[in-house]
Amino acid sequence: MATTKGPKKAKEPKNGEGDDASAPLGGKDYERELEKLHGELVKLQLWVVAKGLKVVVVFEGRDGAGKGGVIKAITERVSPRVYRVVALPAPTEREKSQMYIQRYIRHMPAAGEIAIFDRSWYNRAGVERVLEFCTNEQAERFLEVTPEFEKAMVESGVQLIKYWLEVSEEEQTRRLEARIDDPRKIWKLSPMDLKSYNRWYDYSRARDDMFKATDTPWAPWHVVRSDDKRRARLNVISHLLARIPYKELPREKPDLPKRQKPHGYVEPDYPYKFVPELNW
Repeated sequence: MATTKGPKKAKEPKNGEGDDASAPLGGKDYERELEKLHGELVKLQLWVVAKGLKVVVVFEGRDGAGKGGVIKAITERVSPRVYRVVALPAPTEREKSQMYIQRYIRHMPAAGEIAIFDRSWYNRAGVERVLEFCTNEQAERFLEVTPEFEKAMVESGVQLIKYWLEVSEEEQTRRLEARIDDPRKIWKLSPMDLKSYNRWYDYSRARDDMFKATDTPWAPWHVVRSDDKRRARLNVISHLLARIPYKELPREKPDLPKRQKPHGYVEPDYPYKFVPELNW
């Protein structure tokens, strides 16, 4: 089924370069395109609910790659009951004693849901492996069993879409430095982020091993260049819409009904505690 017109067809990169996508995208152009894509995401939402689809979208990448911004761009105009974001904290002692994948399985979608994982079971292949929160044997075993786990997921009717956001060394440095002094961003910079920054090539090796083991025909990795945040967000949303065939469902435009008459109702003289209205 083809989508209704809206998202642009993505251009294929030439010789590993971004073609005209190398130029920064202006704010007005970005907002205009994002508004169109938001409309399509709402159409997809209605389709997923009507057809009882089950979708899992995984976002992985280095610290500072822009995963949170992409997820926010996807979800800011849709229902959180359909587009459900899963961002798990560090495992508890109880969860550490469970089967590794167990804490993620409980967040898998039911019919009519899109579960978006802001980091996922691939923590074991990345941060846990590099920062030695698991053993090499545990990381290797994870890479062995994950393709079959994902195959079982897909065969059960779940559509699995995996994204890796790729950021350059220079851009990652710029973004992490910006978090140090900006009071709006200091919560984004943790001690683990600093350790991760220091071990760039360890992460590169872990990423390479992860792709080699888990980039399968039934659950391939889609790599997103994310140095330009705005372009990355538009590219991901356009790609996501193209990966889940949908149609715009017919609907009647509703009319607001007339309000009831007061029938003697009078506003009470009650001492409401209003929020102060400041002179901004």
